Order: sequence, then structure tokens, then C-alpha cells
Amino acid sequence: MIRWVAALLLLVAAPAFAGDANAPVHVSAGTIVDLGVLKSKYVDPRRVVVWLPPGYSSRGPKHAVLYMHDGQNLFDNGTAGYDHEWEVDEHLSKLIAEKKVRPTIVVGIWNTPKRLQEYVPSKAFTTLPDAYREKVKALYGGDPLSDGYLKFVVSELRPMIDQRFNVKTDRANTFVMGSSMGGLISLYAIDEYPQIFGGAGMVSTHWPLVINPDGKPLSDEDYEIVSSTFERYLTPALPDPKTHRLYFDYGSETLDAAYARYQARVDRIVARRGYTQGANWLTKSFPGQKHNEISWASRVDIPLQFLLAPPR
Repeated sequence: MIRWVAALLLLVAAPAFAGDANAPVHVSAGTIVDLGVLKSKYVDPRRVVVWLPPGYSSRGPKHAVLYMHDGQNLFDNGTAGYDHEWEVDEHLSKLIAEKKVRPTIVVGIWNTPKRLQEYVPSKAFTTLPDAYREKVKALYGGDPLSDGYLKFVVSELRPMIDQRFNVKTDRANTFVMGSSMGGLISLYAIDEYPQIFGGAGMVSTHWPLVINPDGKPLSDEDYEIVSSTFERYLTPALPDPKTHRLYFDYGSETLDAAYARYQARVDRIVARRGYTQGANWLTKSFPGQKHNEISWASRVDIPLQFLLAPPR
């Protein structure tokens, strides 16, 4: 049990550099443009790649943009940190060809050894009780860096993408998505920059923030502390349901086994904000699925179709 929990801790916490971080990114469909390691005024340097679907042309129709975290895990097993990719290129190229989604490019943003600090929502973290905040801080390696990370994405990376690629730059065609801690930072992104992002995908969102290294379930007290913290943050922060779309999901195995009651509480907050399940908001449960890239690859077409549906 302890060995199993340790592996799950690594899955949430590690920067996912088990693959070759410097290797070329190979795709089965479309084209990769490697932007290299980008420097920032706000966060540590990181590699960024852009996937262009088949048929993309600098002189053709403009494309939507999907920003995705943990970029090394998206397209190629050779760079993936956990030996399996999300297969984003295979899924999205097929969906575009079938006209089930709008033509979209994907910006894959590599994570760094400071992944936990960069992905934990700062404004929620700061309202945790002192003792719990110190507990999270000790696991994550320091204070949150998420505000700086989002400044990098919005004020440095996005203008580069808008200038270099043939894309639509409006909110209705700009999306963000990630899994686990990447789910948290995706939600934080659309909350803090609702004028930039029109939709966000939160896959296997790591709501508990921590897990017990001894394998014991988190207590009801742990649940209440973290859930009430997210409730205090999200209630005023969620964007306007008239102009935004939210996708959440979770499995039932490994880390995902703990997520259902956290997600249920978040769902109530989302509903109170005025979102309608199946219209501008979708929460899905996937029994039997685990907290890993194999599971996420098996269902990634669902959030892609929900978020990137062809405009009416």
C-alpha cells in the first residue's frame, strides 16, 4: 500500500521528466512547431511546442487555440513523463476531419520541477487555515507561483502565438485544459482571466491538494477544510455562464477514487452560478478509470468535443 501511494504522490507531484525532455516531438497526425525553451519575467524557463492540425495554413481559415499544461505528455510517448501520451494529435485531427470540433491548434506548455507551486491556485491556497497551508506548502516546496505562471501564459506566450500563427484571438476561440494539478490551474486561468479564456477543461482535478503518504483516506475534516476553501474562492470567481464553458471529470480508481465528493460540492457551486449541465457545463464520471495518461487518452475526445464544438 505504501509503495502504491508513493507512486501516486509522484504522479501528482513530479515534473514528469521521465521521458526525454529534449527529444524531438513526433506526432501521428499534423505538425509540431517547437518554440524551444522560452524565458519569462514571471516564471522559470520552459519548453513550449505547438501542434498544427492537418490542413492548417498560414493563409487559410483562422484556427481556435487550446492551451494545455504538462505539454510533454500530450503528443509523444518519447517525451511523456509516465510512458504514455494523451494522443491529442490522433484524437483532435480525427475530430476536426469529422467536423465534430472547430479547427484548432494546441499549445503544449512543458511543466517544470516547480509544477506543484505553479499549478496550485494562489488565491484559494492563501485562504486555507494556517496549519493546513503549511502542510500543503511543505509538500509543494514553497508558496504558490500560479499567478506568475498565468501571467507568462497570458501576457508573454499568448501574444507570441497570436502573432506567429493563423489563429482567432477572441475569447470564444481561446481555451485551456489540463489534468490533475493541471485541472486546478486551468480552472484558475478561466477564473482569473475570463476575458481571455472562453472555456476550460478540468480532467481528474486534484481537489484534495494532498494525499496521506501512509495510504489512509483523507478525513472528513480534511475534506471540509479544502472543499470550503474552494467554495469561498469559486463562488465569486467563476466566470459568466453566458460566455463561458466548463468541463470536469473524474475516474474511480487510484487517486481519482477520492474525487467524487469534492467534485459534487464544486458542481453545486457551478450550478448556483447559473451554469446548466449539458449546455455550458459538463461533469462526467468514468467508473473504472485511473489517474493516468492512459485513462485520459481514452476519453480526451469528450472534453475536446464539448469545449471545441463548432460555433453555431
